[in-house]
Amino acid sequence: MEFVLQSPFKPTGDQPSAIRQLLESINSGEKAQCLLGVTGSGKTFTMANVIKELNRPTLILTHNKTLTAQLYGEFKQFFPDNAVEYFVSYYDYYQPEAYLAVTDTYIEKDLQINEEVDKLRLRATSSILSGRRDIIVVASVSCIYGMGNPEDYNAGIIRISVGEKISRNIFLYNLVNSLYSRTETTFDRGTFRVKGDTVDINLPYVDFGYRITFFGDEIESIDTIEKESCKRIDKLDYAAIFPANLYVAPKTRINEIIKEIEDEMVAQEKYFEREGKYLEAKRIVERTQFDLEMIKELGYCTGIENYSRFFDGRKVGTRPFCLLDYFPEDYLMFIDESHVTLPQLRGMWGGDRARKMNLVNYGFRLPSAMDNRPLSFDEFEEKVNQVIFVSATPSDYELEQTEVFL
Repeated sequence: MEFVLQSPFKPTGDQPSAIRQLLESINSGEKAQCLLGVTGSGKTFTMANVIKELNRPTLILTHNKTLTAQLYGEFKQFFPDNAVEYFVSYYDYYQPEAYLAVTDTYIEKDLQINEEVDKLRLRATSSILSGRRDIIVVASVSCIYGMGNPEDYNAGIIRISVGEKISRNIFLYNLVNSLYSRTETTFDRGTFRVKGDTVDINLPYVDFGYRITFFGDEIESIDTIEKESCKRIDKLDYAAIFPANLYVAPKTRINEIIKEIEDEMVAQEKYFEREGKYLEAKRIVERTQFDLEMIKELGYCTGIENYSRFFDGRKVGTRPFCLLDYFPEDYLMFIDESHVTLPQLRGMWGGDRARKMNLVNYGFRLPSAMDNRPLSFDEFEEKVNQVIFVSATPSDYELEQTEVFL
């Protein structure tokens, strides 16, 4: 599906020239450009026209949640029939895990997750992997933080169709593998319930659910339902059920993952003992074993992201996967207010590393926790395909990257 821009206005003034030059440079393979303009000059409308003409998946990167929400609302109005998605940190409140060596104070991670924002994040990733090309994701700088492996997430998508031969029990097993939880009481996000040959699924990324009805070992019908009343909305011939969480690890690798974590735990314990740090040695074993028991029983634990390197199958020191990995190679990026957004991107890696070093050095986390991090700026640059910096006052970096000014 192509982008359809809906607006009563047409580009005027310098906008037609800016749009034409941007398109010409992008189509000729130009890596980076600057779109200059003061507040109120119509930069957002210019961006919308470029997106409409290019018809490529687009990421719009901003420096805070307020600006992200504003741009999300504007682009939803410009493209009501296309996939415009919102991706920011899902924490209403977040106190990161930390250790203050000077006062011997351990601060446990404390957080409050906004379920509506979590739903929008999942919807953004599911839209990208659905194969649609008419998608715009408006995101804050949190999009460079670690996420699950897109290949594992894609492999966790359950695709079904009416008339398909599959037993109900295998289907339920597939739902659990995609991190849905069975419930008999509260029908919360990311859960499913079973009544005879009928399975109701509360999809965590949209405002409706699925009702799958079986006849023996065959899918008899697929319906969309209201989540509260479970009334039928529509009948479908086929459906794709995306995983309930961004951290999806193949169940066949769980035992291998646990063994790898145990090996690192033993190595770190021996290291502390050689250094005469017996308290740290005892601490890392106790904390890691507790997490491993949780993973064995439930498939996850508090702070499971600290083990993401093992779940992703990454090598030591390699960067984590992030939202940028979910986009196709030819995607277009806009960095709005780039003179503010780019310094934030530069600073995130160093701040995260400084905090985690203390946790590792004093036995609160394994060294692999260092690989659960935001991208460094060099890594971010490597993931950029073509970018347009949008700013009234571009910094030296933007000026060095391009010779095209509009």
